[in-house]
Amino acid sequence: MTDNSSPLSYPEIDIISQPRTVKEMDPDQQPREKAEKHGCGILSVPELWALILRVGTPGNPITELCRNLMHDNGDSLHKLERRSRAELRQIKGIGTTKSIQVEAVIELIKRYCAEEIPIEEPIKSSDDIFKRMRFKIGNLDHEEVWILLLNRRNQIIKEYCLSTGSSTASIFDLKKALKFAITENAEGIIMVHNHPSGGTVPSTQDDKITHDLKKGCEYIGLTMLDHVIVTSNAYYSYNDNGRK
Repeated sequence: MTDNSSPLSYPEIDIISQPRTVKEMDPDQQPREKAEKHGCGILSVPELWALILRVGTPGNPITELCRNLMHDNGDSLHKLERRSRAELRQIKGIGTTKSIQVEAVIELIKRYCAEEIPIEEPIKSSDDIFKRMRFKIGNLDHEEVWILLLNRRNQIIKEYCLSTGSSTASIFDLKKALKFAITENAEGIIMVHNHPSGGTVPSTQDDKITHDLKKGCEYIGLTMLDHVIVTSNAYYSYNDNGRK
């Protein structure tokens, strides 16, 4: 009996057209491009390793290499940590440099987890401000204007040098000061600047920028705690003198 039915056929896989390197991948699937567009949080662990290890080997693109790296360790960073350098080198594509890179990243992870987050002491007085800024700007031969940004507990979350001037004057940029405060989601702000002359008596210009900052802070609901003029051995506080 003759079987005239057609033999079963399967679609041929075009091996040559399959991506062989990261550059041949769709840009949206490349780890670096994905991270740039969406942030590193969207990447898988193998993709994160691909960003760090960067280059694969002929016929073994870095993305595949890193998938194998994690697969061979049960997709567990804890198991990967236990691998010796010699064991890492047994994984295809992992040589001396990459094994040390993996070891270095694991060590960074361990140190990050063990690191104690420093607790910023709250600002309680103008003397606290003076002690913080005295050796930073008190003895400069030119004026600098700084702002200290605080949270609701009066802990400093960020400090910025707004401007650097001459021996007798500096420029105050109100817009920049308020922009920094908004960006850092600050609750309070303190202005600090130095007098290279060594005197602490406020000038007419000092009074004006204090007034301008206070009005700007009121407009956006920010608390201005003080404006402190600092020298190498003394200071003047607008708040202490009832002039804030």
